[in-house]
Amino acid sequence: MKIHELPGDPGRRQKRKRLGRGEGSGHGKTSGKGHKGKQARSGSGPGGHFEGGQMPLIRRIPKFGFHNPFRTEYEVVNVAALEKHFEAGATVDTEALKKLRLVRTNKPVKVLGHGDLGKSLTVKVNAVSTSAREKITSAGGTVELLG
Repeated sequence: MKIHELPGDPGRRQKRKRLGRGEGSGHGKTSGKGHKGKQARSGSGPGGHFEGGQMPLIRRIPKFGFHNPFRTEYEVVNVAALEKHFEAGATVDTEALKKLRLVRTNKPVKVLGHGDLGKSLTVKVNAVSTSAREKITSAGGTVELLG
């Protein structure tokens, strides 16, 4: 005998309660909601976070850290990507980076120093790390910061 050949378990599948189908059904009139009160009304009820008066999970978990609402998030591009995608003497700006899909959003752009650079490039971006600036200038390029 295989598992799919086993006979059904009686009582395993219960018929759903058909509410509000008249007194003869046994679930008529107030349809299992009792008389009046908040839980008898439609639409209202406790929110999804309500735990029956118990201290909610969100209030039991410790809070820590600090979120700076004024933080500027940058789109990051490494020097290695500039080496790979740009020819010597090229101008690297936000538009050129977007065209090559190295930058996807409208956030300010920052160049980081991961990788090596052997070409002279003119880089015009919002921010540059110290190591990236050194690599660009040592390769004969220039860095301009946008306001």
